[in-house]
This record gives sequence, C-alpha cells and structure tokens, in this order.
Amino acid sequence: MKILFVHQNFPGQFKNLAPSLSKRGHEVRALHISGHPGDGVQAMAYKPTRSTTPAIHPWASDYETKIIRGEACARAAVAMREAGWSPDIIVGHPGWGEMLFLRDIWPAAPQLHFLEFFYRVDLDVSFDPEFPQDGWQAAARIRAKNASGLLSLSCMDAAYSPTEWQRTSYPDNLHQRIEVIHDGIDTDHMVPANDAKLTVNSRNLTLHTGMEIVTFINRNLEPYRGYHSFMRSLPALMKARPNALIVIVGGESVSYGAKAPDGNTWKQIFLDEVADRVDMSRLLFVGSIPYQAFRTLMQVSACHVYLTYPFVLSWSMLEAMSCGVPLIGSATPPVEEVVKDGHNGLLVGFRDYEGLADRVASILGEPERYREMRVAARQTIIDRYDLKRVCLPKQIALVESMVPGAAP
Repeated sequence: MKILFVHQNFPGQFKNLAPSLSKRGHEVRALHISGHPGDGVQAMAYKPTRSTTPAIHPWASDYETKIIRGEACARAAVAMREAGWSPDIIVGHPGWGEMLFLRDIWPAAPQLHFLEFFYRVDLDVSFDPEFPQDGWQAAARIRAKNASGLLSLSCMDAAYSPTEWQRTSYPDNLHQRIEVIHDGIDTDHMVPANDAKLTVNSRNLTLHTGMEIVTFINRNLEPYRGYHSFMRSLPALMKARPNALIVIVGGESVSYGAKAPDGNTWKQIFLDEVADRVDMSRLLFVGSIPYQAFRTLMQVSACHVYLTYPFVLSWSMLEAMSCGVPLIGSATPPVEEVVKDGHNGLLVGFRDYEGLADRVASILGEPERYREMRVAARQTIIDRYDLKRVCLPKQIALVESMVPGAAP
C-alpha cells in the first residue's frame, strides 16, 4: 500500500506511525514544510510562494494563511502525481491547511485525519476571567478561525483524536467518524529511576532523587498552561517547604493565546509579580531542554505540576505519570479524563493558588503517603496510553482498515 503523510513539521504526531507502517512493507512518503523524515520514509518539502496580504481583515488572516499553505501543498501533490506516484491513502493533520485541496488532486484516495482540537468560545477562549474576551467579536474570530478546518473535514473519510475530550470538541455530527487513539507514551523509556541525577550547569547543581524538587513544564511559559497560577502558588509553597527547589522548563515565546502586552513576556510579568515574596535562589528557570534531560528531570522530581485551560492535553503530563512522579493537575476536563483525584494524582482548581501550594507541600512532606498513587499513575499510562502495546497497534489497524487488502 502507498501511504502519504501530510504534516507541516513532519513527522509531528506521526513519528512512530509512519516508520512502523514502512517496516510493515508499505511504501510511505510525506509532504512537509520542514521536518525530519524517519526510517523508510521518503519526504518531499514544499514551500509557500507568497505571504498574507498586508492590511487584510484580521479575521481573514488565518484563513488566507491556510489557503496559501494548502495551495503550496497541492502543487507539490500535483508534481508527485505527474511523476507517476499516487497514494492509496492520505494520512494528515488538517490544522494548518495542507489537506484543503488534496481531494482535488487524488479524489479516490481515502483521507484519515488526525484531529487535535476544534476551537470553541465555551472551551479555552472564555475560560480565564483574568483575560476576558470581547463578546461576540471573540466568537466571530473563532468561527472564522475554524472555517478552513471545516473545509478540510468535509473531505475526511475517517479520523482519530488523542483523547475523548478532544474528540468532543468537534461538531456533534462528526463524532461517529472520529476514533479515540492517543499518540502513545513509550512506557519502556519513561520509567522511574531511583538513581537518576541531572546536573544544572548554570547553577553548578546536581539534582537527584530524595531532593524536594517540584517541576513545572510548558513548551512556552504562558497563561494557557497555567504559568500564572503556578507562580502565584510559590510564595506559600516556599514558605511551607524551605528546602523545596522549583525547576521550571519552558521558553519565553507564545504557543497558544495572546502575546504578552508591551513587548514583555508572560514569564517576566508573573515572575515580577511574586519576585519579592519568593527565594530566588531556589527558583530555577532552565529554558527549553533536550528530551533526555526532560526524562531525567521527571525521574528526580518529587512532585510535578501540570495546569491547563480546557485545551489539548500535553504529552509531558502523561510522561511524568509514566515515570511515577506524584502529579498535581488542574481540575479541567482534559486532565480529569486521565487523573482521578486521590487515585493516580491530585486535582486542584486552576486558580486555587493556596490549594495548589498546600497539595504540593503535602506530597513533599509525606512522600510515603503517596507511594500507591505513584504506582497507579504509571499503571494508568501502561494500561491506556502505552505506545507499543496499545496506541500504535490501534493506529496501524485503523490505517490498514481503510484500504481493502492493505494489511500484510
């Protein structure tokens, strides 16, 4: 079977699926803007040839951007077709517009979409009262933002979403065509390790198990992932636990939501808010770190905090659980789908700063009390999100089921 993957930053969520299908004897190719093809995957890069129109209506800018990407991807697809290659199935992420016109190039090829999130005012956009939206105009912007996604969805034959909550973000009439299959967590790699050590060169400090290390990780430090709530919990936490060391991982840009005002960064704004009430010598900002360092950090962590708006669930929370870290998560739907309070983690209100500090302090002060919770956290990931034994087999089966006779 000939399989075409489409993802602007390939492999993205297909980093395990694409090479696994190649190993099963399928011919696998990929279209991308920038990426790193895996073993057995032949990739072709495409490049948009224009930028968005200056002074275009701001509600139309996102749509035009995706049209531009879709056109560039379609031109690359035509080149593949004219060179004599056509896929039996197309697997892609429709979120950036690349999938928009592929039905017009290969009308007979079934399309399997990876559906990450459908923007809605009643989910993430209006969640945080600290950052109010401008009424009907916010709703209008979101409706316009979803326009290209809806066009792509009109071409999909089947789809899968990582979690049930993410599936239900999409319009009701699509739910029957969306399977719930997570990307998968490598539980053989993300394991507890009592002898783990991590050196922080900037502080000439070696972190190891047994230390009161509290970890907080975002791709970028911003409100969508609860950075402001976490920072506001630190004065009470550091007072309660004078030996606690806070390690914060993440960049200073913006992945989701609005940019910080006046050219500032969200990191600096909320650090400044608490700077005179925390012990800065016990607060480590380490920026973005390599994956192996992230793994070791999870292994030495005494408590991991994960906060999020009602939005896409981060791999990092599940990977922390796989490492057996005591987890405190926000009581928001994406987290609540995985974490059952008191069983495999603890839940706290997204804006409950004192409650968060109290729960972290409890874990640091009574680690033995939460031993069974740590074991249950890892078992949850093994049972429901394991890459090799649960998620990847389901993904492969779904792809092969869409083309008769495709399974080896």
